[in-house]
Amino acid sequence: MTGLPARLLAGLTAAVLASAGIVGTGTAQAAGTRSPAPAASSAPAAPTAAVPRHAVTGYWQNFDNGATVQKLKDVDDAYDIIAVSFADATGQPGAVTFRLDPAVGYGSTDEFKADIKAKQAAGKSVILSVGGERGAVSVSDAASAKNFADSVSGLMDEYGFNGVDIDLENGLNSTYMTQALKSVHDRHGDVVVTMAPQTIDMQSPQNEYFKTALGIKDFLTAVNMQYYNSGSMNGCDGKVYSQGTVDFLTALACIQLEGGLDPSQVGIGVPASARAAGGGHVAPSVVNAALDCLTRGSNCGSFKPSRTYPGLRGAMTWSTNWDAANGNAFASQVGAHVHGLP
Repeated sequence: MTGLPARLLAGLTAAVLASAGIVGTGTAQAAGTRSPAPAASSAPAAPTAAVPRHAVTGYWQNFDNGATVQKLKDVDDAYDIIAVSFADATGQPGAVTFRLDPAVGYGSTDEFKADIKAKQAAGKSVILSVGGERGAVSVSDAASAKNFADSVSGLMDEYGFNGVDIDLENGLNSTYMTQALKSVHDRHGDVVVTMAPQTIDMQSPQNEYFKTALGIKDFLTAVNMQYYNSGSMNGCDGKVYSQGTVDFLTALACIQLEGGLDPSQVGIGVPASARAAGGGHVAPSVVNAALDCLTRGSNCGSFKPSRTYPGLRGAMTWSTNWDAANGNAFASQVGAHVHGLP
């Protein structure tokens, strides 16, 4: 995630798609619900509301990079999940912390916490995103997994965050990230967990990001892959598709939908404006066409999936700030469309 020109991916390797089919909703998180809190957990719970069956996710920037500077209370009401960006690495491997950037304009931490509570009272989930383009958090062994879980759980308790978003763009170890996220879930049974992998990270169920998603699929909320800053990629039919098209969105989503994730765990992530990313921005109408193609089998491009996925979770954008700078076009057009899905 970045508002700056992104790295270009060099070359393209053929995707090796697993034969696993869609996992039934008996094992995946049921749409619009969260797992019940374990009886052993004594951690204070943040005010929560169930994530809607079809949800809109937006990243809120805790920094000023030229987009509209917002406080959380300014974020458009269309956003169901607000990912506060970003948690920072500490000197302890795997551990993260969070500090408000003075550029955002909060007079105190208490004011920020009050905005979180107000959004939650309005039925929204506010989560903490870990990573970003320049994030340097590494969870690569049991000790760092514990540090990650301890620090994320601590920040959830301190600020009232509903969960965590994984946006690590410099590598991920599925064994220990899965272990860490399961530990967070053990302490906060209603935790909202989202992920924002790059396209290359979800080309095969054998990739580390994909393996992590499958490893936590009993409580995973959504994978909002970044369909941008990517170049061309393989779709689930083995054909190569270029970013910035309906086919790119649908054919790549198909890999996740046919690779083991429940439709309720798949979302489409796009930039809110051309300035928000180095490439891959599409008009809201293109996002809506892709959503229709996947959920209803209509408005498809040349690629048409062999079946429909009416339970598809929804869409994500980087960022609420860039959306505000663009007249909130994503919130108003894609947001309304997501909330009207079957």
